[in-house]
Amino acid sequence: MANRFVLNETSYHGAGAISAIPAEIQGRGFKKAFVASDPDLVKFGVTKKVTDVLDAAGVAYTLFSEIKPNPTIENVQAGVAAYKACGADCIVAIGGGSSMDTAKAVGIIINNPEFADVRSLEGVAPTKNKCVPIIAVPTTAGTAAEVTINYVITDVEKNRKMVCVDVHDIPVVAVVDPDMMSTMPKGLTAATGMDALTHAIEGYITLGAWELSDMFHLKAIEIISRSLRGAVANTAEGRTDMALGQYVAGMGFSNVGLGIVHSMAHPLGALYDTPHGVANAIILPTVMEYNAPATGEKYREIARAMGVKGVDEMSVEEYRAAAINAVKQLSADVGIPADLKEIVKAEDIPFLAQSAYDDACRPGNPRETSVEEITELYKSLM
Repeated sequence: MANRFVLNETSYHGAGAISAIPAEIQGRGFKKAFVASDPDLVKFGVTKKVTDVLDAAGVAYTLFSEIKPNPTIENVQAGVAAYKACGADCIVAIGGGSSMDTAKAVGIIINNPEFADVRSLEGVAPTKNKCVPIIAVPTTAGTAAEVTINYVITDVEKNRKMVCVDVHDIPVVAVVDPDMMSTMPKGLTAATGMDALTHAIEGYITLGAWELSDMFHLKAIEIISRSLRGAVANTAEGRTDMALGQYVAGMGFSNVGLGIVHSMAHPLGALYDTPHGVANAIILPTVMEYNAPATGEKYREIARAMGVKGVDEMSVEEYRAAAINAVKQLSADVGIPADLKEIVKAEDIPFLAQSAYDDACRPGNPRETSVEEITELYKSLM
C-alpha cells in the first residue's frame, strides 16, 4: 500500500513572516482577498497586523469576522454568502482553528457548490475541485490547521462536531509568524500548546503511523515539551519554538490520523463549548495509559523526546509510566485542570461515549475500543 503525504505548496516561518503575504497574493495573480478572522482578533488589533500589510501593498480585501469558537454550519453558510458577494478570488485566514476551519469549508463549498448543506462534507467527502486558494496565518500555536487536510464544524442541531478530511482543503500558503501569537493569554497558550502535544503523541501511535510521520511527531514532541512553559511565560524563544513545534506536529498527523483523545474531546466542545485544547490535555494521560499495551516501544521514545533521562535502562512498565507522568507534569505546569469534574454532567456520558465512538478520529486509535470502554474512560475522568 502506498503512503500519501500532503503538505502546503509554500510555508514561511519566523518573526515578520506576514510581510511575505502581499507578494504571494500578487505573484499568484489574485486580485482581491477575503480576509476571514474572528471578532476578538479584530477587536484587539491582531487581524490589523495583516490588513495593515495588505493596505501598504495596495491589496484589495473584504473582512469577514462572523466566526465563532467551534464554528457552526450557519457560520460557514454566512461565510459562503459573504464570499460570493464581495468578488474575492482568494482567502486570507487569520486566527486559530476556528477561522481556518471556517475558511476551509467556505473555500471548498465555493468551488464544490453541491456541498452547500455543509453536513455532506463530514468524513472524507468526494469533492472534485480544490478549494479557493487559502493563505493561512495562525494566531495560536496548537491546531496546525494551516498545514492540515482536516477541519471541524459544529452541528448545533445535533450537538456534535463534524470532522471533515479533504486533500482539496489544504492552504496553498502557510505563514507561521510568532509575532502573530504574542498577545495570546496564558490560558489559551497552554490549551493550544497541549492540543499540539496531543496531535504529536496521537499521531505517533496511531494505526496509520510510519517512519516519515514518526520523524515529524518525535521532533514535535521534543520541541513542544521544551518550549511550552516558555511560551506560556511569553518568552520570545518559547513563542518561536512553539510556533514551529505545532506546525511540525501538523505535518505529521494530518497525513496519518489521530485517536480517541480527539474523539472524546470533540463532543465536549460540541455539548459544553469546552476549549478543544483543554479537553485534549485532560483526556490525554488517561487515554495514553489505556492505549499503552498497543504501542510497543513507542512510549520509550515519547519519554526520551520529553526529556526523561535513563529511559534505556527502564522496563517497559517504567518507561510507559515515565511518558505518561511527563505529560501530566507538563499539563500541570501550564495550568490545565486534572479532570472533567467541572465540565461533564454524569447524565451526558452515554451521549458523549456514543459520539466519541462515532467520531472520525476513533478508527485510528492503536487499541480497539467500544462505547462501553469509552464510557468507563469518561467516568474515570470524573
